[in-house]
Amino acid sequence: MSSPAIEIRGVRKAFRRRERESGAPWWRRGWKDKVALHELDLTVEPGGVTGILGPNGSGKSTLIRILGTLLTPDAGTAKVFGCDVVTDALQVRRHVNRVSVEAAFFKELSPWENMVYASRLYGNTSRQTRRRVIEILDLLGLSKDVVDQPMKQLSRGQQQKVAIARSFLTAPSLLLMDEPTTGLDPRSKKEVQAVLDTLRAEREITVLLCTHDMDEAAALCDRVLMLDGGHVLADGTPDELCARHGAGTLEDVFMQMTGKTLEADEAEEVTL
Repeated sequence: MSSPAIEIRGVRKAFRRRERESGAPWWRRGWKDKVALHELDLTVEPGGVTGILGPNGSGKSTLIRILGTLLTPDAGTAKVFGCDVVTDALQVRRHVNRVSVEAAFFKELSPWENMVYASRLYGNTSRQTRRRVIEILDLLGLSKDVVDQPMKQLSRGQQQKVAIARSFLTAPSLLLMDEPTTGLDPRSKKEVQAVLDTLRAEREITVLLCTHDMDEAAALCDRVLMLDGGHVLADGTPDELCARHGAGTLEDVFMQMTGKTLEADEAEEVTL
């Protein structure tokens, strides 16, 4: 039997920060723990798109960073295809790639140059790899003059499409997507989602999509987990969750469970 794509048991993560107690002078601050994840359990089988839904501060980005080996859990274990994210970090990194709300590029270089650099970074220098770069850039629907422009001259939507395409150059088994369409206009969102669908159709891959866009989750996700305050509140397909709560949309489900609305706050989750 193959290992789950993601297997998390009892993962807890907190961040220390200085806060002023109520009524205390402004200069008197003490250290307090802000818990991002509370003893989280989660299993994701290979294949499909699993959405982690919740507002900023719910623990979504913390979860992504732990699975990407950028953070270590305070307690519990997290495994990617059977490899522990702490003790087997190098093996985990061979399985995963990450696309975040602010993709990092060499801004002076073009999409073509950034993708060729990424392929070389992973040791792919064959002609077949260069052909693959051309194929993926063609899928983006970017004109030749745009492909050769510096990244800093591209729109946010164009940059995110390049980020997603770049992540597929390394043939990841697990793609971690952290708010990949936050801040994009509706047209750019649909373009980014279309690129993801096209690339997913080419090969078997497991996608973990963190978002607070309920419409995006309903359109892309086979399974949805609702996260709030570091706790999983609900787990199921979009249709199952709506039927279970007698709701028309995932937004309605979340409001019923938490009394909160999901606002499109573009600020990144605070983890300091």
